[in-house]
Amino acid sequence: MSTNEELFARAQRVIPGGVNSPVRAFRAVGGVPRFVQRAQGAYFWDAEGRRYTDYIGSWGPMILGHGHPAVLAAVQEAAVQGFSFGAPTEREIELAEAILAHLPSMDMVRLVSSGTEAAMSAIRLARGATGRKKIIKFEGCYHGHADALLVKAGSGLATFGNPTSAGVPPEVVQDTLVLEYNDLAGLEQAFAEHGAALACLMIEPIAGNMNFVRASVPFMRRCRELCTQHGALLVFDEVMTGFRVALGGAQSVYAKDIPGFVPDITVLGKVIGGGMPLAAFGGRRAVMEQLAPLGPVYQAGTLSGNPVATACGLATLHEIGKPGFYEALARHTQALVAGLRQAAADEGVPFSGDSEGGMFGFFLLDALPQKYRTVMTTDGPRFNKLFHGLLERGVYIAPALYEAGFVSAAHSEDDIAQTVDAARAVFRTLAGG
Repeated sequence: MSTNEELFARAQRVIPGGVNSPVRAFRAVGGVPRFVQRAQGAYFWDAEGRRYTDYIGSWGPMILGHGHPAVLAAVQEAAVQGFSFGAPTEREIELAEAILAHLPSMDMVRLVSSGTEAAMSAIRLARGATGRKKIIKFEGCYHGHADALLVKAGSGLATFGNPTSAGVPPEVVQDTLVLEYNDLAGLEQAFAEHGAALACLMIEPIAGNMNFVRASVPFMRRCRELCTQHGALLVFDEVMTGFRVALGGAQSVYAKDIPGFVPDITVLGKVIGGGMPLAAFGGRRAVMEQLAPLGPVYQAGTLSGNPVATACGLATLHEIGKPGFYEALARHTQALVAGLRQAAADEGVPFSGDSEGGMFGFFLLDALPQKYRTVMTTDGPRFNKLFHGLLERGVYIAPALYEAGFVSAAHSEDDIAQTVDAARAVFRTLAGG
């Protein structure tokens, strides 16, 4: 037995499936999970001491790479001062100010501990602010594992072939309308039938949990128009895209094509915590003041605004705010996707890919999917061969074909070139079927 195998066997005796988040179990791709021992820069090392070039980056937060000196110093200093107080700190204010400085759609923000908590709280806030019950979400968009949102949610659920979850009573999701992503006709019909009862529409502007799928500009424009027309709130789930695709998040990308575009509520996570458990939701002052202790919508958390997590997030936001950061990050990400696309074409393997900022995705399909049902036609067995072929060559991508990937500032041109070379070698083995 390898050390990874021994650890996995040991884990399965005490942890369901041997992991604390389902996709990590490698059930979709087969084989044994790699138990990480340490990480630095663009790499991590497993229990065998083998190095991998890391393209999941803790599923997005590690935009600077692992162990960035400035972030590490900030965390160490904060830890010496205290792990948790359950009382306000100045650093919470500083992080809130830093977030709001880059997101003009938000006047106020509430810090929480996880993306799931932030999305759940945003839905409660939308319902409380509007006095309505119904919400819209889209197939393949994952907003965390809160009951009302765990319907056709993509991500790990798509990986395991479950459109929803056991343990979610039908009455809990009876006010959740699930629409097809990028389907204008379905969107129009939903608002025509339920507009007066809709509290909000929640959407991943660039979905990262059915791999990488963009909402089209016309679709996003119409989402904004219909929400405004019917008095519903537009909730942007930017847990993954916030500060990852651009300094102003995905909403700033859409604002380039839709003058004056802003969501009503934004859900954030991952990058704002720099790898620590930290997330947030925010919006216009009139909406956010509905939260306790100012308003009737209750939300609380013992670890919200944790002093070590806020230190990590502040240091991360400082680094990514430096001039030229996103331009360099985007160049490397684009180079990776272009290289993979060319390598696949050279070997006759169907392939399509896309990226924005430091986030990317690819499909073993001739064209980029626009909807969840198209994503589900991806060649799973062939992807599994690609995953293990790359793993054997020291490249770690998501162990599921429904997950986006991430490039960090620590990835070098050589890392990108070596990854493309590894993929080319694997594509060559896939060309025959």
